[in-house]
Amino acid sequence: MTTQTATFAGGCFWCTEAVYNDVIGVEKVESGYIGGSVPNPTYRQVCNGDTGHAEAIRITFDADQISYADMLDIFFATHDPTTLNRQGNDVGTQYRSAIFPHSPEQEAEARAAIARSQADWPAPIVTTIEADSIWYPAEDYHQQYWEGDGQRNPYCLAVIPPKIAKLRKSFAAKSKAVVGA
Repeated sequence: MTTQTATFAGGCFWCTEAVYNDVIGVEKVESGYIGGSVPNPTYRQVCNGDTGHAEAIRITFDADQISYADMLDIFFATHDPTTLNRQGNDVGTQYRSAIFPHSPEQEAEARAAIARSQADWPAPIVTTIEADSIWYPAEDYHQQYWEGDGQRNPYCLAVIPPKIAKLRKSFAAKSKAVVGA
């Protein structure tokens, strides 16, 4: 097994976490905060938009089962990378679309994925590529949110199922549910 780490911000971390938990080769998805200036930020601080952090997910995956390029393609297909500091009703820099590469190779792949994905979007992609910085795991109640309280949360019920459906349709060979992994 070749373990790699990917860090993506694509709006609400509950929503992106739920998508990647359904991807073959993903070993762990952790919600957290990255890219800001305040040490040990809380959810409330990040939601206020005063820390500079993005809600993000840190994914541990087996690169022998899924490539970083595939992870990026899923990222661009399951959120709107053309809206600056916004995903749906979530507005603010904490909801920006960003990639935090862990190596020069990941950065090059991220740039290639942006170019490759642009054809799928009518507006310019505004996803930023930002330096990997200090990762702060979100509070425990945010972890694996969809598998617990999220399925009783009206916001999550409106946003997450269409994202998972898109993953399962567009990336069927990469979905645990479709393949039965």
